[in-house]
Amino acid sequence: MNTRQLKSAVLCFLLVSAFSVSFNGNAQNSPISLKYFGTAGWEITDGKITVLVDPYISRVKLGTGPGISPEDTRKTVARNDRYVSDTLLIDSLISQADFILVHHSHFDHLADVPYIAKKTGAKVIGTETTCNILRAYGIPNEQLYPVKGGEDYLFENFSVQVIPTIHSALNDKHYIDSRTYTELPEVPLRVSEFIEGGSLMFLARFARHTVLTMGSMNFIERELVGQRPDILLAGVNQSQLGLYKYNERLLAVTNYPKVIIPTHWDNFRLPYGFSQQSAVEGKLMPFKKDVHRLSPETQVLIPTHLGTLIVE
Repeated sequence: MNTRQLKSAVLCFLLVSAFSVSFNGNAQNSPISLKYFGTAGWEITDGKITVLVDPYISRVKLGTGPGISPEDTRKTVARNDRYVSDTLLIDSLISQADFILVHHSHFDHLADVPYIAKKTGAKVIGTETTCNILRAYGIPNEQLYPVKGGEDYLFENFSVQVIPTIHSALNDKHYIDSRTYTELPEVPLRVSEFIEGGSLMFLARFARHTVLTMGSMNFIERELVGQRPDILLAGVNQSQLGLYKYNERLLAVTNYPKVIIPTHWDNFRLPYGFSQQSAVEGKLMPFKKDVHRLSPETQVLIPTHLGTLIVE
């Protein structure tokens, strides 16, 4: 095989790799792996640092209604019930972590973090409300980094910029929640007691890649000016449809990232293994089509529950 044939073979291999994206063909780049836990939850690692983002694993059967499958035989959980993590499931999926980034304090972002933080000893970065909830569950101050947005922290093999943001415009744009925990709440919390407590985004910098994370379907445009992430975890769900040119503004202000991965798009009241096809067809495919219209060179990678995407 001559040099030209060898190069052609390598190119073909890269093109057919289902979960691999190469930015510039530099073989020295360290790949980054992103494992999707569902909701806004991720495990991100470059082999040196493992970062969890909003690791909500338990996926409790919350309430009743069209979002619940009749085939889900688990116990129904009401919003006034005390929250209980599925520790066996968590143990099967998470063994270690260096950092946990928490966007806000709703149960589908924070409720499993007390157990995971105790289990792994990971450093947790989140709002004052997040940190007070974790203190109440017995997480020591040495593990907690309370932030409000604007901080830019350097750690060994990793740095993170904390970006102020706002929550999704729920309830047909009638949502607002200004409550915070300035003191330790009584635990265990009820599902409804996991209040928002303010919202954040994170620019997570690894050795070779930068990942901009979102925990909701909203953002403050001026706070993102100048950001150029390699990878954008973009909030995708129905509430974004009520915002002015959400996709167009998000892509433009983040400088049209090479890779966009939708997050927080699934029905989080269903356990792993249940079909999310309606969400894929109704939310992800229209989003992917619109991104292609706005930025043809951007690749949208569609995650699956517990699946891993590898970006070279």
